[in-house]
Amino acid sequence: MTATTPTEANAGLLRFATAGSVDDGKSTLIGRLLFDSKSIFTDQLESVERTSQQRGDEYTNLALLTDGLRSEREQGITIDVAYRYFATPRRTFIIADTPGHVQYTRNMVTGASTADLAIVLVDARKGLVEQSRRHAFIVSLLRVPHLVLAVNKMDLVDWSQEVFDEIHRDFTAFATKLDIPDLTAVPISALQGDNIVSRSENMPWYEGSSLLHHLENVHIASDRNLVDVRLPVQYVIRPQSMQHADYRAYAGQVAGGVLKPGDEVMVLPSGLTTKITSIDTADGPVEEAFPPMSVTVRLEDEIDVSRGDMICRPHNQPFVAQDIDAMVSWMTDAPLVPGQKLAIKHTTRSARTVVKDIQYRLDVNTLHRDDDAGELGLNDIGRVRLRTTVPLLADEYRRNRITGGFILVDETTHRTVGAGMITSAG
Repeated sequence: MTATTPTEANAGLLRFATAGSVDDGKSTLIGRLLFDSKSIFTDQLESVERTSQQRGDEYTNLALLTDGLRSEREQGITIDVAYRYFATPRRTFIIADTPGHVQYTRNMVTGASTADLAIVLVDARKGLVEQSRRHAFIVSLLRVPHLVLAVNKMDLVDWSQEVFDEIHRDFTAFATKLDIPDLTAVPISALQGDNIVSRSENMPWYEGSSLLHHLENVHIASDRNLVDVRLPVQYVIRPQSMQHADYRAYAGQVAGGVLKPGDEVMVLPSGLTTKITSIDTADGPVEEAFPPMSVTVRLEDEIDVSRGDMICRPHNQPFVAQDIDAMVSWMTDAPLVPGQKLAIKHTTRSARTVVKDIQYRLDVNTLHRDDDAGELGLNDIGRVRLRTTVPLLADEYRRNRITGGFILVDETTHRTVGAGMITSAG
């Protein structure tokens, strides 16, 4: 049996998030992708057709495929992150459909945090609006590797190349201030299906690929960090039966690098070194492990390893620090203030933390810093300094999105109240 390479393994699944302003057509776009890729059942389609007729729509409203909650349907807005699944012969997709309203920035952060690609929709009639810039900034902040600018409703501007070019130019000018490594622009009509699955005959001037073709072929295998070995230990496996009394292994999801039997590794925070003797998965032993595989690793020496520890390379370690600088997206009504105590969850490690300082709040639309911000309110994003009760084993977020990200939890309500991206430590 031939071994699967990291490139092959990562090619089969694409996680992408959709974002845009209200009524830009996100739900219709997703409905169109599901419909045209034949990823919906007949009874679902019949239900949508029936509901469309009841609403008085003159067409089958594909947006109803994704607006699953009755309350949001009645209000006409999407208020949460809805995850959808579909597949083509080339790839499997997980879609995070995020709300367009400014008050739901936190939902956008949630949906994009694990995405390989983000689609920002812009209404061709309106051009770039405040929300377009906000979503582009969040995509950049979360270091989503690939961004698609989908200029929707081209049918309502007579398929005009000039309109598309102007929006593309404006967006590119804004994107140059951000860190967006791969930007693609596609003119579409989600309602009519133009440039969604197949190339549109209404826009012969557009020479690029259709949206689905781009999603099927965008190269994501090299986006993951395959250099820095990082395996946060989730479980220590010690069977209770006598026949396996000497078995001890460490389970977790590989967050970075490539692990192989025979490799010398270090366990943090103890700093002890040993070698990997074997790597197992649910499907049996493997000769190498890489992100995002879930594996069980056995080590040559019987050393003390616990949940929350990190397996890495002796000469390539994450930083071990209790003082953390991070960009934090605040997700609850009560503001974040200096001196506040919270729980922090980072990879498989949990701790408590105190807010030492709020260095600045960022205006997501202008990218200006407010250095006098004394707090972060709901949906605010700012740079915060934290001190944790135990050291975190972390990397900068720009180097590794898994070991560089964390969430903040209210210890009283156990609600997630913030998401953070580590910028530096120590």
